[in-house]
Amino acid sequence: MRCAVLVLRERVRQPGARNEDRGQHEESNRNAFLQGRSLSCLLNLSSRGLDDTIHDSTGAPFFAVQSFESPGCGPGANLNLELTEEEKLLQRTVREFAESEVKPRARELDETGHFPRDIIRKAGELGLTGIAVPEAYGGAAMDHICYSIALEEIARACASTSVILSVQNSLYCGALEHFGTEEQKKKLLVPFARGEKIGCYALTEPHAGSNAAALRTKAICKGDVYVVNGTKAWITCGGVADAGIIFVNTQPEKGEKGITALAIEKGTRGFAVGKEEKKLGIHATACTELVFTDCEVPAANRIGNEGEGYKIALATLDSGRIGIASQAIGIAQGAFDAAVDYARQREAFGHPIAEFQAIQFMLADMATEIDAARLLTRRAAWRQDSGARFSMEASMAKLFASEMATRVAHKAIQIHGGNGYSSEYPVERAYRDARITEIYEGTSEIQRLVIASWALKSL
Repeated sequence: MRCAVLVLRERVRQPGARNEDRGQHEESNRNAFLQGRSLSCLLNLSSRGLDDTIHDSTGAPFFAVQSFESPGCGPGANLNLELTEEEKLLQRTVREFAESEVKPRARELDETGHFPRDIIRKAGELGLTGIAVPEAYGGAAMDHICYSIALEEIARACASTSVILSVQNSLYCGALEHFGTEEQKKKLLVPFARGEKIGCYALTEPHAGSNAAALRTKAICKGDVYVVNGTKAWITCGGVADAGIIFVNTQPEKGEKGITALAIEKGTRGFAVGKEEKKLGIHATACTELVFTDCEVPAANRIGNEGEGYKIALATLDSGRIGIASQAIGIAQGAFDAAVDYARQREAFGHPIAEFQAIQFMLADMATEIDAARLLTRRAAWRQDSGARFSMEASMAKLFASEMATRVAHKAIQIHGGNGYSSEYPVERAYRDARITEIYEGTSEIQRLVIASWALKSL
């Protein structure tokens, strides 16, 4: 079978060798394989042959199409979607950690709202606070499929703990890894990737949610400092963070092109934690306002160039959406597991309710939707690891997984009947926790706009 390999010419991250079990020849440039017969329709290259080079708008080589003979393509070839042995080991390890350290505390954390710093520190010892961060910066140097697997396993036990790790990994560490300077990485990334310190990401404001470009928090550059004034809202980990990536308006007249990212550390004069938000679910996340009053931030703490903050915010959110999709899958899987166990044990009319078709149909729908969401999310993670743009795939995963989690939790309560409405059973908490996944890091409506935009571009 004649096949083709799409060789990316841009420099991409090297998350480490994997996919050998999937029959893919993974070189340092993370090649993406396509069947030769479908190449022209997929890449709109009908006028080109194989062994060709495609250039971008500047004339620089962007990718090359090279042909080769491979027994791994074509009719009869196996598509292996199983986890690798390394990924299975990670999954078992994180599941054991979640079962022994996280799950026994989940109800307590929900009721008290106490931030689980001790659990996060232990997670850091396992490499779960910097999963995809290179070892040189304190991370575990795994890829984003591993990140998705780990977040899902934690979320099965406790949604609060999982979103804390999601913010730590993708929004805080991810932004610094990709856009920070070497000095910033040494100071503001290494201890956070190790789990020794907690980070946060502050984009949302009381008057700027989905319209993130409408920021009112302003920063004026005065010599070698920025003077920041304004308020951030709904900041996960805000109440306990040792540092945060704060998005400010340095040139309001330029709109989104006037937004800049600053790393602001706890204890900086003029920086205070505001009120803690009272929420429906995920109670243990120290979600607070952040208040800045003539807060002087060293210019050396600027991430990227002035005016690049909006670009940094959106690029970082793409990765974060994979984390939230994984969290939603974990919440749903936990609710499904509880529903299955309950259906086997609960009897009605002299039989376990699992024998009734009405219950079986609900379980069938739940299992199918969970698996579909998982596949969408792992595809988005794989695409991120390939070095390609993954905005649409991340939005698809986040949209479907979050709405799926709410549906699954709803059915889990229905299967439990009256007991499902009681806080004595975990499905009640799952229902409350699932709802937020449709809102933060981009509402479902924003995800639909992103997906539609990419779909229209492809026509």
